[in-house]
Formats: sequence, C-alpha cells, structure tokens
Amino acid sequence: MNTNLNLLSLAVGAALAMSASAHAQELVVKIGHVAPLSGQSAHMGKDTEDGARLAIEELNAKKVKIGNSVARFELLGEDDASDPKQATAAAQKLVDAKVNGVIGHMNSGTTIPASKIYNTAGIPQISPSATNPKYTQQGFNTAFRVVANDGQLGGTLGRYAVQINEAKNIAVIDDRTAYGQGVADEFVRGATGKTKSVTIVSRQYTTDKATDFSSILTQIKGKNPDVVFFGGMDAVGGPILRQMKQLGIEAKFMGGDGICSTELARLAGDAIGEGKVVCAEAGGVEEGKKAELEAFKTKFSKRFGHEVVLNAPYAYDAVMVMVAAMQKASSSDPVKYLPELAKISHKGVTGTIAFDKNGDIVDGTLTLYTYKNGKREVITVTK
Repeated sequence: MNTNLNLLSLAVGAALAMSASAHAQELVVKIGHVAPLSGQSAHMGKDTEDGARLAIEELNAKKVKIGNSVARFELLGEDDASDPKQATAAAQKLVDAKVNGVIGHMNSGTTIPASKIYNTAGIPQISPSATNPKYTQQGFNTAFRVVANDGQLGGTLGRYAVQINEAKNIAVIDDRTAYGQGVADEFVRGATGKTKSVTIVSRQYTTDKATDFSSILTQIKGKNPDVVFFGGMDAVGGPILRQMKQLGIEAKFMGGDGICSTELARLAGDAIGEGKVVCAEAGGVEEGKKAELEAFKTKFSKRFGHEVVLNAPYAYDAVMVMVAAMQKASSSDPVKYLPELAKISHKGVTGTIAFDKNGDIVDGTLTLYTYKNGKREVITVTK
C-alpha cells in the first residue's frame, strides 16, 4: 500500500512539475493600441484597432515563439478621442501597464505628444497612420511609422493639382490640427514650389468638430477656385462637400488620407460627384502586391463583418513587424528588440517595411484615388 502511495505521489508531483514548466514557458506579451474610439473619427479608430486585433489573433493561433517561449499576445486598447490630453493619459496608462510596445496613435495631433511619454519609458511605438513629419523629427529612437509622411503626401497632391488638374487658382481649408495643418502646408508647397502660375486665392480655417462651413465657403466661392483642398478628416470633409454643392461651388475637391476613406461617399452623399474628389492614401501597394492586400481585406471583412475603412492593413503590419523584431531579438523586452526593429526588413501585406534613421518608412508609397458611382477608385500608385 505504501509503495502504491509513493508511486501515486511521484506521478502527481511529476504532473504538477510539467504543468508548472508549461506555464513558465508561456510568455505574455502586452501590445497597446490607441486610437479614437469615440467622437467623429471613431469609425477610423475602430478600423485600426480591428487591424491590430486580427494580427494578435493570428499570432496566438500560430503559437508564435519568442526565444524558447510560446508567446501569448494581449491587445490593450485605449481611446484617445482624437484629443491630445486624453492621448497622453492613455499613453501613461499603457506605460503603467508595462506594455511591450504600442501601435498608434492614429492622428498626428495625438501621436506626437504621446510619443514623448513612450520615449521616456523606452517603449517602441509604431503609428499606422500619423503623417506629420514632426513625429519622427523629435530624435526619439522609439518612434516609427509604416506610412509616408505629409511631405510626401501633401507635396504629391499639390503637384498633381497643378500638373494633372491644371489648377491655377486654389483655395485651402484646414482644421488646425497637427495633421490637417501639416498636410495643407505641404500641399501648398507642392503646388507652388516650381511654378509662379498658381495662386492660393483663399486660405481658410475650421475645426475638427465644426459642422457649418457656410461663411468660409461663401468667401471661397467669390474667388472662383479650380480646386478646394481640405486638410482634415472625412467626418468634416463630407459635410464640406455637401455645402459646396448647395452653394454651387464646382471646384475639384482634394485632400489627404484623412478624407480618403470608404466612408467619405456616405458622408458626402450625392455631393461626392463623379471624379470630383481626388485624395491620397499614405500607403498602398504596387501591382505585384495587390493580390496579397485584397486577400487581407477579404479576411478582414469575414472576421469583422465590414470592409476596411482605411488604415487596418497598416495597423496589422505594424503589429507583425513589431513581433518580427521581438523574434529576431529572442526577447519581448523593449531594450533588447528595439535595435532589431530599427534595422528590420519585413514583408507585410502593404509591402516591404524598413525604417530610415528617423523611423520613417523607406520608399513609402502613396495611392491617389477618386470616387465614381459612390466607390473609391484608384488613379495611380506612386512613390
């Protein structure tokens, strides 16, 4: 009897030891994500969060290893409501939670102040959408982005307005956010940089929460512009288009990635027109990568029950490139994987991701779109 009890005790002890060992081998990796999940841009924030969530789910399903441990990834989502103060509070909350890395923020105006907090804590941050050049010009080795910046985006749109649309008189509106003002300024530089034949006939300002644009649009109408450029988001861009139509302003409407969403047509209604709008997405794939991106969009729609709005593929790639750096370093410790992230070359669904010395993506692409029959239609992909 005693012999049997001893054997049973040994067996139980061995099982407990094996169980403890298995748990010890599991590595919990916390990845933060911050975007506006409330307010006018909530649809865009949810889009990026879903992109990051899809990556997390796939990594867990594959039982990805970091070093000798199977990693279990957790997504810690925060809402910054596109507000800089709320963004810094969310950033500090993630730092206090000891996240291993952060995907976000979505807007430049929230990404820039939050980046200081992550840098102080030594936590890598990859934005899937913030385009203001200042974000990566602060000297923070923790700041990265997987899309082109406003210098590329706004400048390309400005040159397109002049060279392709043959615009002579241009009106510019921006919402005074870091993103809106930044992309508008770069658009003006691109449009006026190499020619004296272009005139900025009106420079107007609004806010990212405004709904009535009759005053500024009436002033613009009197200038008879060929193009109206708006630096801001689709939640404001849509109503501006509606009110332009009401006032009989026939000018082309142009903007950056903030308006270049699948939602703009719904927000603008019949004011979207046919080829009236030209916008640029800070990203996009060239011909050879289209099938992979389309496969991602199909998978995304199947999982979440709706189409990609704009930035989900970039949030997905941001998670994947961060984890690839952890795997190369055999560690999820930011101190150890940060050097690998800085020098990585990773093939994502949006193309090859590699960063320059500032944390900007190397050879970032831009996709120019218009809208026909209420749908986005690609004009061209450029660098």
